[in-house]
Amino acid sequence: MSYQIIIPKPVQKQLDGLPDNICDRLIKRIVALQDNPRPRGCVKLQGYENEYRIRIGDYRIRYEVDDQNAIIVLLHCKNRKDIYRG
Repeated sequence: MSYQIIIPKPVQKQLDGLPDNICDRLIKRIVALQDNPRPRGCVKLQGYENEYRIRIGDYRIRYEVDDQNAIIVLLHCKNRKDIYRG
């Protein structure tokens, strides 16, 4: 089953603001989520029902998985020092 990935405008802006080499690495991992929404190395975030995090160097991708509708919604793509701030 292939999941649909939704990238909200604020997350797209976060990606656009990153250096090209880092952005390319993140996009590669985001696209891979279509086939496997919980890849090896992903971490389920405590306190959230369906939120996960993937680590790529100093950057993190936070996303939510909706298995019923086969949808992945990206929440954040930021540096690790900024990802958990409100």
